[in-house]
Amino acid sequence: MSAQKPGPAERKARAAALRAEEARRERRRRLLVGGVVGVLALAVVGGIAGVIATNQNSSSPSGVPARPRMTAEGRTTPPPWDAPADVAAAVKAAGLPMLGAEGTALHIHAHLDVYADGKPVTVPALVGIDESAQRISPLHTHDTTGVIHVESPVNADFSLGQFLTEWQVSASADHLGGLRTDATHALTAYVDGKPVSGDPAAILLHAHDEVALVYGTAAENATVTVPSSYNWPSGL
Repeated sequence: MSAQKPGPAERKARAAALRAEEARRERRRRLLVGGVVGVLALAVVGGIAGVIATNQNSSSPSGVPARPRMTAEGRTTPPPWDAPADVAAAVKAAGLPMLGAEGTALHIHAHLDVYADGKPVTVPALVGIDESAQRISPLHTHDTTGVIHVESPVNADFSLGQFLTEWQVSASADHLGGLRTDATHALTAYVDGKPVSGDPAAILLHAHDEVALVYGTAAENATVTVPSSYNWPSGL
């Protein structure tokens, strides 16, 4: 006996059920796709925010910080202070990079004089320069003249604190290396012959600045002629 064919009403009911099932499947598909897109969007936004935050808190691609360190860390011993043996570590402590060549975006020079107990202290050659590795900091010395070279791949501020840290000489308003202020000894920083108060490490270096750090008793410091300028060679 053959099966009875469905009537018109039954066929309509089955068609309606199929359409309803298809509609449910389409809603589920849309919800799934929308959820994936939302997760991806959140990931992209989060990634962008992370990149922005990282860029705001890091150095430029050159490694030169947007703001220089305004303190000086290093040796707390009396002078003389030779150039550090581990140049890269000293430069890293200053927050600066070691470059393969001198930068050209900013090229200026400042001069540093240091006097302790009425006598000049040599600023050594090769602060910030690693000759064996052929690497150089954007802040460095070539010789013992006291000329500080700023040769940076980007325009930025550079501070005396960065240089002193590269030199590995600790300094603040109350000491320079192992030379500490007390009732009879003073430490005074000068820029272009004028005294500057506060932490000398916070002094920013500008083109042809003459910076002097003078430590000693009143009698010893009276023997020091604080320079107001430096006799710059041609080309510097």
